[in-house]
Amino acid sequence: MNDQSDNPFLTVAEAAAYLRLKKRTLDNMRWMGTGPKFRKHGGRIYYHTDELKEWSLNSRRNSTSEY
Repeated sequence: MNDQSDNPFLTVAEAAAYLRLKKRTLDNMRWMGTGPKFRKHGGRIYYHTDELKEWSLNSRRNSTSEY
């Protein structure tokens, strides 16, 4: 059996859990183009852990009214 713990590619459900979002929220963000970068492998959507971290860092704010 393969150990998936070192695989940097996450499914949508795994990426949502990683970011502590609902899967539907991540789906909506992908559709609107506001979420993290993603890849399609054979028609399936995957997120790379490095890009999830980068997106999160770029989403930092000092105030709730800041865009």
